[in-house]
Formats: sequence, C-alpha cells, structure tokens
Amino acid sequence: MSGDSRKLVMPQTPDSPTPYADAVERFARRESLRLNVPGHSASTSAAPQLSQYFGEHTLLLDVQPLVAGIDKGPDSPLVQSLELAAQAWGARRTWFLTNGASQANRMTALAVAQLGSSQDVVIAQRSAHSSFVDGMILGGITPCFIQPAIDTEHGINHGVSVENFAHAFSEQKNVKAAYVISPSYFGAVADIPALAQIAHEAGVPLIVDGAWGAHFGFHPEVPENPLRQGADILISSTHKLGGSLGQSAMLHLGNGEFSERLEPLIEGAFSLTQSTSASALLLASLDIARESLQHGSDQIGRSIGAAHRLREAVRQHPLLDVVSDGFSQFPDIVTHDPLHVSIDIRKLGRSGTDIREALMSQFDIYLEIATQSCIVAIVGPGMDFDSSELINALEALADPDKAEVGVISIASSLPTPGQMILSPREAFFSPRELISAEAAIGRVSADSLAAYPPGIPNVMPGELITAEVVTFLQSIATGPGGYVRGAANSEVTDFWVVADKPNK
Repeated sequence: MSGDSRKLVMPQTPDSPTPYADAVERFARRESLRLNVPGHSASTSAAPQLSQYFGEHTLLLDVQPLVAGIDKGPDSPLVQSLELAAQAWGARRTWFLTNGASQANRMTALAVAQLGSSQDVVIAQRSAHSSFVDGMILGGITPCFIQPAIDTEHGINHGVSVENFAHAFSEQKNVKAAYVISPSYFGAVADIPALAQIAHEAGVPLIVDGAWGAHFGFHPEVPENPLRQGADILISSTHKLGGSLGQSAMLHLGNGEFSERLEPLIEGAFSLTQSTSASALLLASLDIARESLQHGSDQIGRSIGAAHRLREAVRQHPLLDVVSDGFSQFPDIVTHDPLHVSIDIRKLGRSGTDIREALMSQFDIYLEIATQSCIVAIVGPGMDFDSSELINALEALADPDKAEVGVISIASSLPTPGQMILSPREAFFSPRELISAEAAIGRVSADSLAAYPPGIPNVMPGELITAEVVTFLQSIATGPGGYVRGAANSEVTDFWVVADKPNK
C-alpha cells in the first residue's frame, strides 16, 4: 500500500453527471487503510463471508460519512448531487433519504405540525400511508380526513375528487396543510393543479405523496411531476419506479409561497429522522437514479412499450380484464400511469391474493400487490419482458370449473373506518389494554393497523374498532400472503385499545 495514495486529495468534479456516486467510486479505488466503521473495514480478511456474498467492491463503496471530497463541506459532491436532483424535479431543495418514503412522510408531518397552532387541522386523504399516520402521532397533528373514491368492485382506494377536497375546506376553517396521494398504488392520478389551487386559495400548502410516481415528468407519455403542477412538497419513493436501491427515497420542496417557511422546518425534521450513518450505497443509488431518469427517456419509453403489450395481451384474453380501462367512471382520476398494469382476475376462479402467491411459488413471477379480485404488475423504467410468460402462467392457474360459469363473486369491499373519538397522538399515548377481537368492537384503538400491501391503515389510533374492520383484517391476515402491520399477533385475534373507554 502506498503512503502517498492515502494522502491524495480527491478533486471536486462539478461537471460529473453523478457527483456523489463518482466521488464514492474514486474513494473505493484508493489504497486506503480503514480503521473506522463500518466494521468490515472494506477488507476481505476482516469480512470474508460478507465479501464473498456482496463482492469486495461493494464493501469498498460502503464509505463512512463525513469524508472530505465526498460529503463534507458546502460544495461537496453530495451537495452537488442534491442540487442536480432539485433541478431535475424543479424543486427549491431536495433531500436524499435512506429510510424510504416512510421517512419523508414522517418528516413532512413533523414539519407541517409546526405551522399554525396545535388546534389547527391537516386535511388528509384517509387512505394515507401508515407512515404519515406515524408522523401525525409524533407531531400531534389533528387530522380532518377526506374519504377517497373507492372501487368497491375491485377493493381499491383511488384519489380525492376536486369537489370533495373543496368541500373539506368549506367545512374546516382552521386548516394548516393538506395531504393527498397521487398516483395511487394502482396508478390512478389526481387533478393536482386543481387541488393545489384550492389549497393555496385557503392559504395552506399542498403535500403530495407521489411515492409511486418518481418517474413522472421524465417522459411525454407519463404524467407530469406534481411540483410542476403546484404541489408544495413532493414525497418520492425513488426505489419504487425511479431505479434506486431499496429503502432509498427523496423529498422535494417546491418553489411556491410556502417554501421559505417550510425549508427550515423540513431540515429540522430531516435531522431528527435521518440516520447519522446514512448508507453511501443508498445515497449513490439515488444520485445514479436521478441521472438515469433525467437522461433516460428511451429507457422509460421501452418500459411503457412493454407495459402496453401486457395490457393488450390482457384485453385479448377471455378470462382477464384491465382494471384501469374502467378508471374513467371515477371523477377523481384524470389520467393513469402506464407503468402500473392492473389485471382483473375474477374469471380465473381464484382470488387475487391466491394467484399472487401461486405465481411466486410455482412460476417465480413476482407481482407488486393483489386484492381479492385483481393483481398489479409494476414495470420499472428500462424493463422489457415477454408478456406471454405472465399470461401463460395465469392461464395455468385458472380453475376451469369456476371459470366456465363466468365471473365469480368475490367480496372486495374495503371496511368503512370507525368514528374518530380521540386524536391519533392522544390515543397512542393513552394507557392501553390488550383484549380479544370480539371485546374490542366498539372500543377505541390504541394502534394503527394496516393490511399490507399497500399499508393504508384500516383502523387508526383514536378510531372506534368496528366489526367490519375486525372481519376484514382477520381475513387478510389468515389469507394467502396476508400481513397486518401493527397487529398484536399474526392472526389479529387481539387488539390494543385505549384502557378507559371515552364517552361518545
């Protein structure tokens, strides 16, 4: 090992297309003696199994934070990469996150909690991800929920209509922020310009959970990026459809009238929630994903073509239908993301959750989500594949006896949430007791319970637990691939409730 090589000062590379990733790569190629954490020391002798599993170069890229020439200083490669990301999304500022869009949701909730008074409410789509509910608990936010449009035939939450959004503001005068989801888990896109106008006329910022739309705005055939449509904060789960590594995400702050006030609040929430040992691998993947999206329109076009071919194959099959072909009946949906391919499988004679599990176990085909009546394939940017592989597998899984008689009836309705009695924070931090599911009906939940995927809470802290919710959660938990986040046990036979039942 050369002593001189360890003393080299790595040059700044402002013209690099991926400044942070390139800086980490240069550091990895140096002959350095690492006597710090991570404890594997980027050494095959110190971590032979890790090196064999991931490859020696991966260990070399796993660089500790606060290194000159990488992430230290006001003009570091990391700062340059963040500025490039902000430019790409049209943001005032962008944050790289290593705990997913869940971290972005919690950060956002903690930031907007500081707007207005503690008595002011946040108007929020009731189908918000559980991580935003976590943020409401942490920040002490009192929500005013808007019910999304629900496709009861397929068991799908869509978005918030302009009419319902405006009505919520007419009913609530003490509002400090608004939160909506677009696109949905199934690719349905809301009318963000109209929603932003309503929020801004009321004097509050609009937050858009765009976790499933990291690629928006980077190809003419995909919807526009919500920041360019008036959103003030955009949550982007970059690892989903942006091409970065799992658990990496971004949060973007817009350039609107609220940006100057929001920026220090978001920065404070970032410091509170981000790891002090953020993974260089995840950060580098965000840098690379941004560059690929920004200059990879052809790759996105390739995946759009593959998704279109799959949809057409579904349309031509007598036992399958494209769910998004019926989106025009919902007033909250203005367009659809082409990279989400939702398939109605009811004519196969088996439930969507059963089909999804069988595809994994029997055919090594992995889909993103399933309801009782449909499945969803996600086509990542640059992905190309033969759609016949999935179609043939679905055909092989059909139950001929049930398929012969046509569409089978499968219950797909989502449970109606119970009445909110306490704020989520008050309920979560109240004394609690664990009781049976039967005894819990009519009691106030102390926890947030969400069927996964997609992770939308079916009952929140502070809401009454209903018989309908209990039945739904237990059916999900005991069904194929079922999982309920926050449940006291895997079969959801017990519930944590607020110990003292409040007067209703």
